[in-house]
Amino acid sequence: MITYEDFLKIDIRVGTIISVEPNPHISKPSFILKVDFGDEIGVKKSSAQLLANYKSEDLVGLQISAVTNFPPKQIGRMISEFLILGFPDNDEQPILISPLRKVKNGGKLF
Repeated sequence: MITYEDFLKIDIRVGTIISVEPNPHISKPSFILKVDFGDEIGVKKSSAQLLANYKSEDLVGLQISAVTNFPPKQIGRMISEFLILGFPDNDEQPILISPLRKVKNGGKLF
């Protein structure tokens, strides 16, 4: 089990997807997402395998939840700067976690 202090080390923030493009440089079909996490964190990018449940035009403007304090990770030819969060559907494909109401970008999960 983890402690509450362990949980507080995970920086989960909300951000708005501002651009989506295909990521052609990896073996599994993916999108490169640019997400605005507000003034404190800024815009970060990541790669995500979302094509089973999302079209690029459905993602732009969507608020999502992400872990923003992992170290950068090389994914294909890009550096991923955050981990987008979701739950698996019946086919084990991600469904993104999104607030029910619009909130300020950069808001921290507590």
